[in-house]
Amino acid sequence: MSFRARLLLGFVVVVLGPLVVFGLGIRRGIAGRLTAQYEGRVAALTDVIRADLERQSADIAGRLRALRDAAVADNRLRVAMLQGGAGEQSYLLDYAGNAMRLAGFSMLQVQDGDGRIVSSGHFRNEFDRLEPGLPRLLAAAPKGIALVRARTAEAPFLALARVDSFRLVGKPFTLVGGVTVDSAFLAHLAPDSALVVSLDTVERAEAPPPPPGGVVDSLVVPAVATDAARLVSARIVVAHSLAGLDALRHDVDRWFVVTLALAGAIALLLAGWLSLRISRPLTALAERTARIDMDRLDVAFSSDRRDEIGALTRLLGAMTERLRAGAARLREAERRVAMGDLARQVNHDIKNGLIPIRNVFRHLAQVAREQPERLGAVFAERQETVESSVSYLEGLAGNYARLYPEPALGTCDVNALVTELVSRLGSSDPAVLRLELADALPAVRTDPLVLRRTLENLVGNALDALEDHPGGGSVTISTAPVAADGRPAARITVADTGKGMTKDQLEKAFGGFYTTKPGGTGLGLSIVRRLVLDAGGSLRVETKPGAGSKFIVELPCESG
Repeated sequence: MSFRARLLLGFVVVVLGPLVVFGLGIRRGIAGRLTAQYEGRVAALTDVIRADLERQSADIAGRLRALRDAAVADNRLRVAMLQGGAGEQSYLLDYAGNAMRLAGFSMLQVQDGDGRIVSSGHFRNEFDRLEPGLPRLLAAAPKGIALVRARTAEAPFLALARVDSFRLVGKPFTLVGGVTVDSAFLAHLAPDSALVVSLDTVERAEAPPPPPGGVVDSLVVPAVATDAARLVSARIVVAHSLAGLDALRHDVDRWFVVTLALAGAIALLLAGWLSLRISRPLTALAERTARIDMDRLDVAFSSDRRDEIGALTRLLGAMTERLRAGAARLREAERRVAMGDLARQVNHDIKNGLIPIRNVFRHLAQVAREQPERLGAVFAERQETVESSVSYLEGLAGNYARLYPEPALGTCDVNALVTELVSRLGSSDPAVLRLELADALPAVRTDPLVLRRTLENLVGNALDALEDHPGGGSVTISTAPVAADGRPAARITVADTGKGMTKDQLEKAFGGFYTTKPGGTGLGLSIVRRLVLDAGGSLRVETKPGAGSKFIVELPCESG
């Protein structure tokens, strides 16, 4: 992710993060406060309903006492109970209905001591039906009131009922009376449309269930089971709908999203402008820095800014100045090293060309002292060696004058060059050098001067490796035809019985400027490797400490 993208993202997060936290906190606070209000309203209504039920119970009890007193004072009722004539029987059957209407009850029935209904106001035809458990259960109910399931000629209904008793003509009787508990009754208990009151009985709910997710409280009311054999618990459920809270949440969410989107858009615009203002000089600085390399250090870094970007620009300018100075010093050092390398290589090549001449003059001096009469014949014999060495030095001079000429490719007879080299180097001690030349060796395609320098370096190093060898040792030069990469090649092997080299010494020897000889330049093997590779050949070494070394050169042969 780029710096500008990170800056944009960070700015948006910093702006929108607190806004999101604030919005969610406000939303949660509103929901918590309204829910607490709803819970308080539900609890208050539950208390009101509880008090209203107690008031209803007291009112029902008062009306039942009035009916009881009226029944005790009613002589006609007493006569109907004792005589049971047809006219009195009709009065008895209608007594509960008339009394129920006068008392404002929804249900009223008179039962004798055996639980037989002698008069029913809500359903006249229930006369003579046995229901002995109802008065007993109502009397045992907490606070003497319970829900009772009754029925009219049309349908059953639920009533909030109490029981009272009296004695008439020496016999016990009970009055069971109550008011209807229906949807209208429950709606009367809930003055607010947001509050829902329902009755949950064992059999069914008498009103629609409370809305899901609302604030709910309940009030336990005893009820007589349908079989009138036991008391069960019914619940008056009070619930507050959260529709208002949901609507408020929806409005808050909508405006919060609008505010968030607007703030996000403004934040993006501000962040884009700010990030562009910050990243533009950094981008320009990076582009200028990317143009710098060792061959192009003229890039200018200057700034009048007083902030961190200006300080960074000036720091890069100072670094570029130091790089320019360092590059100049490095080029000068490289030039000096190159001149030193060239001087060492010239010195090495000239020494190789002077060795045969030195050997010839030493031989002539020895002949002049010991056999002066043969001096002319020996000089004539060794004249070719001197002339060959002089020609070699002249060729070197011409090559170095052109610094690095293209090699003059030609056909070279490897065996002839090896024989000539041995004749020039081996006069001091012919027993040291041994030749094993292959017959009919194909000619190679290379520069004769390159091949001669290669052989002189390898043979010279091999002879130097014998200086500390007990018994003198020997150097063997062999040639053989081979196939290299599927093409014919000539192999030249220079093997000595000297002290050999370790792996570390071998790696250093090819690296240049490593020598174990006093006055050596350390360039011999590095020159050999370069010459062989330039000629399209290969070079490998087999060596072991104490067992000598073997240098194997393979050069491609003349095609055709």
